[in-house]
Amino acid sequence: MNIKFIGHSCIEIESGDNSLIIDPFITGNPLAKIKANEIKSKFILLTHGHADHFGDTLEIAGENDALIIATAEIAYFCEKMHRKAHAMNLGGAFTFPFGKVKLTLAHHSSSLPDGSYAGDPAGLLLNIEGKTIYHAGDTALFYDMKLIGETEKIDFAFLPIGDNFTMGIDDAVKAAEYINADTIIPIHYNTFDVIKQDAIDFKRKIESIGKKCVIMQPGDSIKI
Repeated sequence: MNIKFIGHSCIEIESGDNSLIIDPFITGNPLAKIKANEIKSKFILLTHGHADHFGDTLEIAGENDALIIATAEIAYFCEKMHRKAHAMNLGGAFTFPFGKVKLTLAHHSSSLPDGSYAGDPAGLLLNIEGKTIYHAGDTALFYDMKLIGETEKIDFAFLPIGDNFTMGIDDAVKAAEYINADTIIPIHYNTFDVIKQDAIDFKRKIESIGKKCVIMQPGDSIKI
């Protein structure tokens, strides 16, 4: 399995013949090193509907005949745009060809780029090739993260640290304690001035609680 950081909150995962992408905000992302038409994923997973997460979903889905996996309101919107979609909701899980997806709570807001209602935001728990990956989406710190850590053995966790719209560094460190993942990777920072953060400071604080932190630059990959 190969996990690639595209930038902001966008992660691409390749597993065997399957390729999936999470929150494909590429066009308009000043940190992205690739273009949306270079993405060849067959599955698109969305945490919520904001433009910096929904991003190039419709274009990538159209060019790749990809299946969009999202909360019900977003999935139904995509179907109205003549794209394939699988609707889910918080707490629900479903097994796809690449592995299992479960939606978790996320404390944030959600609307589609046109301003329409997009249901609740979500985090993603993925079980692929025996590894568990947690993508928290955009979220504040919340105590139920402790339950996620108690019920799941998380190998890799992607946590937002940008502050202003999501958790900042100190809250994300507490989140890392709660979820008890083996490796923590910061996301959703430095894309815009309002979410500029010092990832080295975050890494130092994560390591101070005995956890591993990997800072990924856009284009970096982790092979498992």
